[in-house]
Amino acid sequence: MGRLAPAGAGLRDRLTILTIEDGTVRTASLNVSNSVTAAPEVIALTPDGATAFVVERLGERPAGGETVRDLSPGNRLFAVDLSDKANPVIADTIEIAPFPEALSVGPQGDRVAVVSNTPDASYLQIAAVADGRFGEVARFSLGDLGVEGSSSGPRGGITATNVQWHPSGRFLAVNINTQNRVAFFAVTEQNGALSVRSWGNIVEVGRDPFVGRFTPDGRYYLTSDWGRDFTASDLEGRLPQTPSSISVIRIADPQAQNGDARHERISGAETDVSAEGIAISPDGRLVATVNMRGTPFLQESPRFQREASVTLLTFEPETGSIAKVADYPVNGVLPEGGSFDLTGDHFLATVFEGHAGADADSGAGLEVFRVVRGERPALERLGRVPVPHGAHHVVVGQ
Repeated sequence: MGRLAPAGAGLRDRLTILTIEDGTVRTASLNVSNSVTAAPEVIALTPDGATAFVVERLGERPAGGETVRDLSPGNRLFAVDLSDKANPVIADTIEIAPFPEALSVGPQGDRVAVVSNTPDASYLQIAAVADGRFGEVARFSLGDLGVEGSSSGPRGGITATNVQWHPSGRFLAVNINTQNRVAFFAVTEQNGALSVRSWGNIVEVGRDPFVGRFTPDGRYYLTSDWGRDFTASDLEGRLPQTPSSISVIRIADPQAQNGDARHERISGAETDVSAEGIAISPDGRLVATVNMRGTPFLQESPRFQREASVTLLTFEPETGSIAKVADYPVNGVLPEGGSFDLTGDHFLATVFEGHAGADADSGAGLEVFRVVRGERPALERLGRVPVPHGAHHVVVGQ
């Protein structure tokens, strides 16, 4: 495990842009360093879809590199100009703290938040953006912001795996998956300088909250709790054999002063085994997770499975209640990221690679489902759009 693909295979990190014109899917691509070793949160779009941001957790493969250990720490954040989707270009690049894990674009498109986990500390960084170019970067240690660890591991046992902007643009959520907690922060600006402080209480959720999302109305924050055992030294011991889950956090009144702001975990639901990505529909009434199941294991392992899955759940914005509808099979290896389209009528999930001998409809690509509405919603598989090996996350823009 941990070996890179053969050097002669011609595989490189890249951004693939798919557009639909007159019913035809057109494809463009651009080499952009990133890493599948991060959470499926390494790409985000501005609200107008004109710029994509990509973060690099590990650096590009050096000459002679054969394993993940041969890759240097990543430390770059890229801005990609998508104004001509047939000819995307890297418009700007900045250096950030090493080992960035996830990013999120603010609702106005003028700020990008990134979390990094260096050997010594975890950092929240906020980069200003104007016209697709980066400005100043503000960096804050999570320890200085009140997120502390006490274990003997790196950073005192703290690892931040997700960052998300609140729809108001005033707050951020950061998942601390190694502590089963989510921290919230208020962001303010005065005389051009950013200030970040803790906002309300840190909330305990399910085991290993890898990624998360605010609901469109900003009233709740949902986490996908993967459930890994970080004390295990091998893949068999680390990956769970029981279903992952979702935690629902009711967010404090945005007008409450910090001392009065209280967030609360109010509900949850099981999903499927080894859930990573999470997505919420534009109307806030459907939730989906992308679940690897046993696809990461070698075929000779008794835990190997050919099919992964997507879990669909219903969500009630009025009460915060969540309920599982069903699991839908995905034939392929390591599906991790997923998104609803802008209408909420379709759901797309990435598939890292197909099984040996797979045809185009079951190789690496985007698994596409139609969302069936009604009293009991469902997902209906439409097919798979082929993309290059290594698909990690998908976002949908205008």
